Amino acid sequence: MELNDITKELYTSSQRLSKGANELFTLAKEKAEAERDYRLALAKEIVLLKDSGQSVTLIGDIARGNCSDLKFQRDLAEARYTAGKELLESLQCQVSALQTILKYQESI
Repeated sequence: MELNDITKELYTSSQRLSKGANELFTLAKEKAEAERDYRLALAKEIVLLKDSGQSVTLIGDIARGNCSDLKFQRDLAEARYTAGKELLESLQCQVSALQTILKYQESI
């Protein structure tokens, strides 16, 4: 690789890293909102089941089952956040490797 190519790739990766950090904030917000929505719906469902006279031992399982769509959205948001975080870590490794190559090329 030529020095010019390495610096271009380093710049591109740095830009992607910066953009990814902003996107990670959005994913974190979505994750928190999904968790809030699920917990709120679950609490409401538990109260409804309790008021309807449902057996106490079954309330938790039934309530979670009735809120399964929100739990899915919560889990999906968490997975997207984790994937975004891992992608940023991968980009950081790429930038670090490019910096090392650049430093080695400059010394030659």
